[in-house]
Amino acid sequence: MARLISSASNSRLKLVRKLGTARQRDQLGLFVCEGEDLAAAALEGGWELEFALVDAERPPELELPRGERVEPKLLAAVSRLGHSPRVIAVFRARRPERERPRLGLELWRVRDPGNVGTLARAADAFGGYLALSEGCADPFGPKALRASTGSIFRVPLGEFSPESCVALLSQGAPPLAELEPSQSRFVLGSEREGLPEEVVASCAATATIPLDGRTESLNVAMAGTIALYDWRRRHGAG
Repeated sequence: MARLISSASNSRLKLVRKLGTARQRDQLGLFVCEGEDLAAAALEGGWELEFALVDAERPPELELPRGERVEPKLLAAVSRLGHSPRVIAVFRARRPERERPRLGLELWRVRDPGNVGTLARAADAFGGYLALSEGCADPFGPKALRASTGSIFRVPLGEFSPESCVALLSQGAPPLAELEPSQSRFVLGSEREGLPEEVVASCAATATIPLDGRTESLNVAMAGTIALYDWRRRHGAG
């Protein structure tokens, strides 16, 4: 890594700034990882590295095949973290092929990136997949990536397909524990809007998580995590 980037007008730094918007990430087919842990998870998961920018005074222990040294103040200026990372890596958004397990979550217009990232973490923890409809938060946006703690690079990702799934509702459906072992794919909607009638109608079944307190519903990330845990607890490996 002999080269040192010392100008704020450098094309690499400009590209990192540009990739702060979902529109540019989608158009360019690239996304940004900030920090060694996320970059390492992406590399281990088989995602293709475009280039990496590293702090010239605090080089990371992570081995980066396309690393370029950057003056610390310039790296901090393009970071979206509360602290300056030692590495900012740009990856191609082309997904590695992975077999989709029987257990998984299908998200309908879940717009909060923190919830999308947390659900990716839950899917990773319990051996499930994650599928997103149009209108969901970008799973490769900075907030979703941080919430996933790298899990987004390990879980199989797919397109939203609610057929043969279980619509998880806040009320008015059989308890989650009554589902058959084959009913292992759960559809969740946003907390404010829930699932529209047409999506529920396309599912094979409905279920709810019984609540004893005064709370009317759970956060979507909590509900999805409980659904995965409950299925895994009752039925074992998927």
